[in-house]
Amino acid sequence: MNILGAVLAGGSATRFGSDKALALLDREPLIDHAARSLAPYCTTVVIVGRDHGSVLSIPDLPVAGLGPLGGIAGALAYAADHGFDAVLTTACDTPFLPEAIVPALRQAAPAHAAEAPTVGLWPTRLATPLLTHLLSDGPRAIRRWATSVGATPVLPGITLSNVNTPEDLARLVRGQ
Repeated sequence: MNILGAVLAGGSATRFGSDKALALLDREPLIDHAARSLAPYCTTVVIVGRDHGSVLSIPDLPVAGLGPLGGIAGALAYAADHGFDAVLTTACDTPFLPEAIVPALRQAAPAHAAEAPTVGLWPTRLATPLLTHLLSDGPRAIRRWATSVGATPVLPGITLSNVNTPEDLARLVRGQ
């Protein structure tokens, strides 16, 4: 399967107080950790919703500011236009993926992590339905949209590292 990896990075990070995508963990920005977590499973990794160094950046669709679904829509449209079969997504504030998550997503696609729906595997056939959903002012909640397209939540109870506040980042640094 030809999979595009997509780091969702178009958010405003209001709870964090600064640009959390660039917050440092082990002297590297969180966004770089997230991209590296996808790389073993993907042909190509892109950043969605912002520019970031030399990594290919693509826009949220249909416009910026729609939250993670806009990022997924942008990634799916790019993937469909460039011959990918599916998109594996994670958020820029999710620096690590548990080892079991990608195999579970692949078995159930379309699927998302039960505890973090920004981590998901989305077949490119969902590109047009998602764009149509967003253009019709459908709900912006990933779980709600995922349920509507028959996506399976996988590995309930498996916690993914997520950085929403400086305290969350401090816990990761301390290894808690």
